Amino acid sequence: MSRPLHRGSGGGRLSGSMNDLWTDSQMKDKTEKDDIDKIRSDRSFLSLIFPFFQDSLPTKNSVVLAITGSFWWTISIGTSSRGQIFHGYRRLQEQLVSDLLEIGELSSGTSRFKDVEFCSDESENYVPCFNVSMNLELGFPKGEENNRHCGSSSLQNCLVLPPTNYKIPLRWPTGQDVIWVSNVKISAQEVLSSGSLTKRMMMLEEDQISFRSASPMFDGVEDYSHQIAEMIGLRNESNFIQAGVRTILDIGCGYGSFGAHLFSKELLTMCLAEFEASGSQVQLTLERGLPAMLGSLTSKQFPYPSLSFDMIHCARCGVDWDKKDGIFLIEVDRVLRPGGYFVWTSPVTNTQGFLRNKENEKRWNTVHTFASGLCWELLSQQEETVVWKKTSLKKCYASRKSGSGPPLCSKRHDIETPYYGLLQTCIGGTQSRRWVSIKDRAPWPARSNLKSNEIQIYGLGLHPEDLAEDTLNWNSAVKNFWSLLSPLIFSDHPKRPGDEDPSPPYNMVRNVLDMNARFGGFNSALLEAGKSVWVMNVVPTTGPNYLPLILDRGFVGVLHDWCEAFPTYPRTYDMVHVAGLLSLETGQKRRCSMQDLFSEIDRLLRPEGWVILRDTTTLIESARSLAPLLKWEARVVEIESNSDERLLVCQKPFFKRLAN
Repeated sequence: MSRPLHRGSGGGRLSGSMNDLWTDSQMKDKTEKDDIDKIRSDRSFLSLIFPFFQDSLPTKNSVVLAITGSFWWTISIGTSSRGQIFHGYRRLQEQLVSDLLEIGELSSGTSRFKDVEFCSDESENYVPCFNVSMNLELGFPKGEENNRHCGSSSLQNCLVLPPTNYKIPLRWPTGQDVIWVSNVKISAQEVLSSGSLTKRMMMLEEDQISFRSASPMFDGVEDYSHQIAEMIGLRNESNFIQAGVRTILDIGCGYGSFGAHLFSKELLTMCLAEFEASGSQVQLTLERGLPAMLGSLTSKQFPYPSLSFDMIHCARCGVDWDKKDGIFLIEVDRVLRPGGYFVWTSPVTNTQGFLRNKENEKRWNTVHTFASGLCWELLSQQEETVVWKKTSLKKCYASRKSGSGPPLCSKRHDIETPYYGLLQTCIGGTQSRRWVSIKDRAPWPARSNLKSNEIQIYGLGLHPEDLAEDTLNWNSAVKNFWSLLSPLIFSDHPKRPGDEDPSPPYNMVRNVLDMNARFGGFNSALLEAGKSVWVMNVVPTTGPNYLPLILDRGFVGVLHDWCEAFPTYPRTYDMVHVAGLLSLETGQKRRCSMQDLFSEIDRLLRPEGWVILRDTTTLIESARSLAPLLKWEARVVEIESNSDERLLVCQKPFFKRLAN
């Protein structure tokens, strides 16, 4: 029987040389060939597999499936109906393959490319652009060797294998609280010796790391969040939404426990931390199914536009805010929205310890004075935690005493498209038409539906009907995705053979990367459909900058050049969505190939993860010819009868390396 399409199957194995692959395909090819020779199609079964195509059942040139490899596209079903549905689906497969052979689809386009080889063992946790040893050799000063330094050849054109004992992450929401030790690069000693506020809130249990709420340490996060809310003047953290707080940037987030707790309050927290060779905050946070990305905190601007977050949080995050004439605080101010909050927890802020530590007192006075020059209001100070509020009134800057704070940026320097630019010494964001207090914005979730006057401020020639049409299109597309792919993917109630039916809202897909997010419509549609996912909305630097609009809708995202490696560890996303990116990139002067791009997608994708591409027929056919070279299983689907667009749906196999 063909391999079921569900997360958690055994996958292939690797042993000996890097090209010595073992899958179940070799054992099935002859059987499946015999089946194809004997069995003809039953097209009435298509309405069962593809409900949204019922109005026009497929003909030779309509729904086209490019089924590669060993026909891993099958259905995971209960034993009572397995035989009947399996044989019906096999007949459907046979007819589709027959059609493809007649029109020559299966044999086209692959001769131009070579199979992508597997990377060396050392690459299993390697992040391009964060090569510490190379950075030291290149002469970067001490303290910057962990920062991002991307060259023209940062993309790896090889396939990264998982660690020897890698296991498919547990279903959400269980996976938020329990992860497999073997999936991340961290030692037992690092777990036991972690010392920051959020790092301590985990326990090592045999082959798992537990962040369960039953842990006594979890009460510390809840109490801490409650304390911050009270310092702002709120009853508790459940009132953050009403106060205008939806998105939070957590600098040096530990392992994401602060954001995990706030997620239950409908707050979206993006973890941003520096590269770490092991015990990585970003890697563990993503493994838990929470938003995170690597960032260079001390040398470059964040890859976000001005006025991006409602709150910025730093709990012993390792940034020396008093250094370099306050330039790090200026960058925090740039990405903080008017009326937003900066929360800093550190021994430096503990006034009760001043008599014992004069150095901390000096550092605190420096930060306190500089924050006043930024027009921040000190709301409260309790023990080691301080909360400031950024001004909503631009006139505050004009009322400052001469020389009491940094100047405002000129219009030429106050841009919304920073891409790892140098840190600036002037106050940014004041020239933006998006300067709106968080209290004057619609609270979440109404914030996601921008009003007519709000859409016009982005200066992209957008009209209210553009966003409305985009929303309708994506709501329809997401429903079609569910119809097309269930129960293979996107099932809120997945069932593996031998498992009991899980209770909702278990979901096999949690981390989603949208490589060309445009207005954030895919993100919005997923939430509208009630799917328990979060989306990293990426706006390519080669196209229009829609990121301010996406962030103002209450989502998270980042600018990125897709000819460079994405700032994350391998195996961090369950799904990668690619709509229109191939068309966008082919219109540019190419610095990288489609194979480079697909190798990067493979690096980002978890074993048994999914790729959904939507683009023109020509580009999708080129992409389909690449899929088997990366060992992906793929099919092409015609989604509209008179459209030149196609879907390419791929699954990355799970190859296991045998232990030595």
